[in-house]
Amino acid sequence: MLGPDVLRLLALIERHGSLSAAAQVLGVTPAAVTQQVARAERDCRAKLVRRGPRGAALTEAGLALAVHGQIVDAATVQAAGELDALLGRLSVRLRIGAFQAAALRLLPPALTALRHRHPDADLSIMDLVSERGIPAVAAGELDVAVIASWDRPPVPPDHVALQPLLTDPMVVVLAAEHPLAAEPGAPIGLEQLRGEAWVAIRAGHAARAQFDRAAAAAGFLPKIRFETESYDVAQAFVATGIGVALVSRLALTHLPGTVHRRLASPGLGRQVHAVSLADHSPTPMVAQFLRLLHDVADDVSAR
Repeated sequence: MLGPDVLRLLALIERHGSLSAAAQVLGVTPAAVTQQVARAERDCRAKLVRRGPRGAALTEAGLALAVHGQIVDAATVQAAGELDALLGRLSVRLRIGAFQAAALRLLPPALTALRHRHPDADLSIMDLVSERGIPAVAAGELDVAVIASWDRPPVPPDHVALQPLLTDPMVVVLAAEHPLAAEPGAPIGLEQLRGEAWVAIRAGHAARAQFDRAAAAAGFLPKIRFETESYDVAQAFVATGIGVALVSRLALTHLPGTVHRRLASPGLGRQVHAVSLADHSPTPMVAQFLRLLHDVADDVSAR
């Protein structure tokens, strides 16, 4: 059975009048074309090409097949053009997703540097919860996602890569008039807060599970006065004096009426990761943006 490559070859021989010209279009040697024609003639059990001193011409059987080859050739040229156009668009397109604190603290410096290097970049950024990052990249909906994990890194599918960016430690946020706010340089142990009312992340979230375990290890069951899914809301309520909160350092808003203190016990916090396809092609800006993200993350960690 003749394949589309043979049909296209016959169409090119008819159009250009020689095997060597057809070979040049296909990017192969004339000898390879000669061999391909010979195999096709054996498969068809018919002569397809007449060779002469002035080139080559198709037989009646060859002409009948070349009609279909013209369709194959036109489709091949159209497909190549559409692929070139797509790759051209992809070369300047970058679709990014990030959880809120990363979108506020990590993305702006990296995006500013990227736009200086690629003013024509077609950028789109979306706010997303960390649990959606890996599925969105795996499905091709995003090129890069910045996500957080609380206890151990998630395990992505084989075609998705997970790169650590930084550790985002938890800090204690207190009302400015709180007695423990008087020594900003000294770290606070959770056991010092056993009698406090807490503004906590809602139960069921990984951050809350980590907090509950840490409180139990410090020897107390926290008295939860208010639950929220937002660190911004938690800090706003701390400013009213109704309780204290654990907030990740990246999410600090430095709201008037609040101060934050380091924790004496290490290990509380979240890991921030960049997610991308294991093979960045055909979006070349992904690799460059990941390098910029690492640079920003290094700066944030140093500060």
